Amino acid sequence: MDGFTHNSESIVVIGNYLPRKCGLATFTHDLCEALARELSSLEKVIAVAMDDIESGYKYPDRVKFEIREGVQADYLRAAEFLNVNQIDVAILQHEYGIFGGQSGAHVFHLLDNLRMPIITTLHTVLSRPAADQKAVIVELGNLSERLTVMTHKGKELLEAVYSIPENKITVIPHGIPDVPFVDSCYYKDQFGLERRKVILTFGLLGPDKGIEYMIDAMPEIVKKHPDAIYVVLGATHPHIVKSMGEKYRHGLQQRIQRLGLEKHVMFFNRFLDLQTLIQFLTTADVYVTPYLKKEQIVSGTLSYAMGAGKVVVSTPYWHAEEMLQDDRGILVPFKDADALSKAVIDLLSNDIKRNRMRKSAYQYCRSMIWKEVARSYITLINQCMEAQLEKPKPYILKLKPQKLDAIPEVNLNHLFVMTDDTGILQHACFSIPNPDHGYCLDDNARALIAASMNYHCQKNSQMMPLIIRYLSFMTHAFNEKNFRFRNFLSYDRRWLEEAGSEDAHGRALLALGYALRTITDVSVREMTFHLFIKGIRAVESFEAARPYAFTLIGIHHYLKVFAGDATVRKLRRTLSEKLHLAFKDNGSEKWPWLEDILTYANARLPHALILTGYDLQDKEMLDTGFRSLKWLLEIQTAAEGHLSIIGNDGWMRRDGERARFAQQPIEVMGLIEACADAFRITKNRQWLRDARRCFDWFMGKNDLNIPVYDFKTGGCHDGLESYGLNENMGAESTLSWLISLFTMYEMFGQEVLIKKEEKEESEVVLPAKETIYA
Repeated sequence: MDGFTHNSESIVVIGNYLPRKCGLATFTHDLCEALARELSSLEKVIAVAMDDIESGYKYPDRVKFEIREGVQADYLRAAEFLNVNQIDVAILQHEYGIFGGQSGAHVFHLLDNLRMPIITTLHTVLSRPAADQKAVIVELGNLSERLTVMTHKGKELLEAVYSIPENKITVIPHGIPDVPFVDSCYYKDQFGLERRKVILTFGLLGPDKGIEYMIDAMPEIVKKHPDAIYVVLGATHPHIVKSMGEKYRHGLQQRIQRLGLEKHVMFFNRFLDLQTLIQFLTTADVYVTPYLKKEQIVSGTLSYAMGAGKVVVSTPYWHAEEMLQDDRGILVPFKDADALSKAVIDLLSNDIKRNRMRKSAYQYCRSMIWKEVARSYITLINQCMEAQLEKPKPYILKLKPQKLDAIPEVNLNHLFVMTDDTGILQHACFSIPNPDHGYCLDDNARALIAASMNYHCQKNSQMMPLIIRYLSFMTHAFNEKNFRFRNFLSYDRRWLEEAGSEDAHGRALLALGYALRTITDVSVREMTFHLFIKGIRAVESFEAARPYAFTLIGIHHYLKVFAGDATVRKLRRTLSEKLHLAFKDNGSEKWPWLEDILTYANARLPHALILTGYDLQDKEMLDTGFRSLKWLLEIQTAAEGHLSIIGNDGWMRRDGERARFAQQPIEVMGLIEACADAFRITKNRQWLRDARRCFDWFMGKNDLNIPVYDFKTGGCHDGLESYGLNENMGAESTLSWLISLFTMYEMFGQEVLIKKEEKEESEVVLPAKETIYA
């Protein structure tokens, strides 16, 4: 490519960045450095880094802005920062899991507001994406001038599965360092591997890497080649460490001991710098990727190994199939230790074949060195900038982020203040916890939901200790003698009853179901499962409607994990039919309600019918839920248009008598959550508008025109009274606020994903029958 020229000005690359320990961070760093070298200017290339921890990382000077993945406002501020600095082009590194929101939808708050052309590099392209995952890629295609993928298989999938036009897709391979073609013995003495035949795997360790199959292959290899050693190079992936610690690595080490392979398998549990990594790679006689997932579209480690002139034995995941064509390596079946051993033995026994393959691999990868990859990107950048000149991108500030600005940032201070070593305290005097009233199961169940939502949606690792604490409280609350949850615990830790109310029991099951669905930590999941199963036994004997509703919502979440549980499915059918029948027997056109009085937790009742009706494909039940929820919203709308909650100082009767005050935040939370699921199911944005109107009650659009949320403490006042604001900020109100806030953030993420599928009516497409357990 002699005489290569460029016209590019300033470039921003957005993604994870070193020293964050992951392959994407390494890729983003290496791409930035390669671009800067080709542009002969360090200043022309900057990075925006994604943070998965609140404190961020000690980034190099190239990183000019940091985005906390779960904080939506950061995405907007990043867009403003890049626009103000007049960046010419943005290159987004996209991978599921690095951006906040549903399937990473927060990133659209950034992309929607950038004034420069966008190039998006896709590191994962799924062949069978979930609906929201597909929507993300389609929207990225809409917002980007070009999508780049690293394999021809990725291009094929974008066209076939996502309907991305061919002229919008560019294949640019994964970049690799420029490594000389040297003998494997060159660096072996540096690592104590002289006179050994080295089989190598490197990369961040996790259960999907299939290392155990290569370990199982080693005894046969050692019989033929007693000097063989398998080196596993790399630290355990940080996300794996968070979720399961070093369980996988320890399991592998135990496997090595059982097979007597201590002298033939070696772990280097480190995240290596590039120079050391290349030296280690050079020592390999055979490189192995025994990965378990067919759908892996790109492997940086495979690219590095082949670029270093290593002969590769691999399972046939997509990238390996493409890279190892034409006798550039050997493919073996998945999970087949015998095939691995035979392939490795063959290569170690045949120097001519091994050297021919490694030379072929090295020559094939010369077009993948970072210098060539950077030039490909610069060519693409110039094309995109020329296209922008011909057809300028209009800049229109999107209304969605403006709405987002009115939603406060998450403030967890009061949650921490109200929580002690036992759990969350019930009440507060003003903002000061009041220990006189002790604790209750109801609040700790709500706290489990709030902490799980924050952990799941905003990836806040600070929540895990709280999740464990609230779950521990609920475990202690369960009375094994009668299989009922106790509710009230005094401050000196004495239970005040043998069994709590049916409502408290149902709320506990709701919380356990939600936590089970959203928290993947093994210990938490096992505990929630066993507690849910024990607690569900008592429900069928309950008689009140609200415990049914709480339980049904919990069952909805539980069955998202254990869909085949026949006992729970049967109970869902029984409870939902009883609840639905109560609505049909007592309701009328003007009073579509199951009782002659509206009291507390009203929104939970239609919410349960909506979720269960959708899951069971019961359109009548679903319509009853929608109708009663709409009615609840209508009768609680003031003439001025704001939400006016039915007060608990008298409630509302069928004859029209209604209490106006003692309006409580928990009722608003119930409406918001019900609207959120109605929106998710129907994709009708009226439910989003209704949820927003309910949320505004916290912000001051209420009967007293007073904010109920306290911006200073992060707490929420206990409600609206006839005399004004209830100044206390107890657990129930604060948790109702937090759950409402997290729900609104989730809804904005969902809105991004369905914005091209808006429906003006609540028309529901029920799922296919074969996917539903009734």
